[in-house]
Amino acid sequence: MAVMERRTMTLNLTDREMEALEVLAGRKDLSKTQVVRQAIRLYQTVESRLEKGEKLYFEDEDKNSKSELMML
Repeated sequence: MAVMERRTMTLNLTDREMEALEVLAGRKDLSKTQVVRQAIRLYQTVESRLEKGEKLYFEDEDKNSKSELMML
């Protein structure tokens, strides 16, 4: 297995963004870095599928409703 080179970056977040990151990390029992990495992988997956013409929906089966998520 190849070793991936790691590079360091500084990320400036608002208080609200940092709080959201900390809450997510706590809920998932992950580090903030792991949450950011997971978010990047998720974003890449969504972008790739949207580029192929697929759509992303949130569905509420109880209310029998479906909403398409639009990405910019």
